[in-house]
Amino acid sequence: MRTDSQAVAQDVHLGKKAEPLITAKDISYRASGKQILKDISLTVLPGETVTVIGPNGAGKTTLLRILLGLIEPSTGSVTRKPGLRIGYLPQKIHIDPVLPLSINRMMTLTGKYSRDEIQAALAETGVSHLDGQSVFNLSGGEFQRMMLARALLRNPELLVLDEPVQGVDYLGEAELYDLIANIREHYDCSVLMISHDLHVVMSSTDRVICIDQHVCCQGKPQYVCNHSEFQRMFGRQFSESLSVYQHDHDHRHDIRGQIQEKKQ
Repeated sequence: MRTDSQAVAQDVHLGKKAEPLITAKDISYRASGKQILKDISLTVLPGETVTVIGPNGAGKTTLLRILLGLIEPSTGSVTRKPGLRIGYLPQKIHIDPVLPLSINRMMTLTGKYSRDEIQAALAETGVSHLDGQSVFNLSGGEFQRMMLARALLRNPELLVLDEPVQGVDYLGEAELYDLIANIREHYDCSVLMISHDLHVVMSSTDRVICIDQHVCCQGKPQYVCNHSEFQRMFGRQFSESLSVYQHDHDHRHDIRGQIQEKKQ
């Protein structure tokens, strides 16, 4: 019998099994004598949005860094599709305020790109008018859009986002999540994201992976929302308040989970 997560992994493409972009098998990670992750297995398939949730200190960012190959797991293995193009928006990035750093310069720190490519990426995320400005003059939302544009320069097959709305105001959060949905459609890419915005997660993702050092539960939003481990972490009353249902992605949702008409 297939588990719920296996069903999603096989059915996300109209019932056809797809080759995973990333497969993690039994990965664990220890640092400074502390167990951070234990026996985590997961897959990310083409075209799907997978959201990782869990309490603070659950190891979510560490998990992403292992999947990206930025750090090695203590045990277990990670397999990536050969030549996989990944765009990454980290949770935090330290920039020395003493150094002058323009948006254009920031966009080229991880690779060589033409001015036209940079302009196109900035336009995709709605901040092309900020071209040439210092990164220190940007609002939280503008900075995240710039970083998202930088991730798009690689024409990613997989977009990895660690708390993409961090430092963004409420209205900006709604707009940024809508932008991410549009990017997924435009680039036909997968999205692997960490998020604390559970209403958005439950209404706009294909699969949820709930971790607390280990995988507590994973599967379709409806399955995870009703799982005892999810209810233990976030509260049964909150779980029951979420408007969760299975549906086709022929529309988008706003920050409150309300359906928006899909743009033609």
